[in-house]
Amino acid sequence: MKHLLFVSMTLFILSVQAQEIKWMTMNEALAAQKKEPKKIFMDVYTDWCGPCKLLDKKTFHNQDVVSYVNEHFYAVKFNAEGTEEVHYNDFTYTNPNHNPNRRGRNSQHFFANALKINGYPSIVFFDENGQLIAPVTGYKTPQQLELYLKMIHQDDYKKLTTTAAWQKYEKAFVSTFSN
Repeated sequence: MKHLLFVSMTLFILSVQAQEIKWMTMNEALAAQKKEPKKIFMDVYTDWCGPCKLLDKKTFHNQDVVSYVNEHFYAVKFNAEGTEEVHYNDFTYTNPNHNPNRRGRNSQHFFANALKINGYPSIVFFDENGQLIAPVTGYKTPQQLELYLKMIHQDDYKKLTTTAAWQKYEKAFVSTFSN
């Protein structure tokens, strides 16, 4: 009986782990792109950001989002006020003004600044060569995020060169992700 319980718990833990987005650092994603080209999906967050925590809890645990991101993107989790060194386009980005003793807001990481991040959460997309496509600012439900995930993955964004084209695309989009 103990063995059966152990096997059941192990399978449960493995199934829960399989339902998570496979997060990595930006440096790891850029290295992975060199072996197998894929677009990058970056969650830019801060520790004090309430909508960031909601995005993590609600949207990034939606099984449709998890499956789609894991299949089509390298997923990067990036603290916009953290201290991670990011090596991007022959430059090393840091956060030299970070104060580890400070509670709440801290200095913005130079990489977040270079990406022109002006709100949190922000989701930033990069192409298969690591070049910036676009940041999307604000909390998104699974269905709202689905529009961007599919538009970027399928390269539809390349055709959306006017506000009218974007509005037509957005209006015609049919979500298939569950709540």
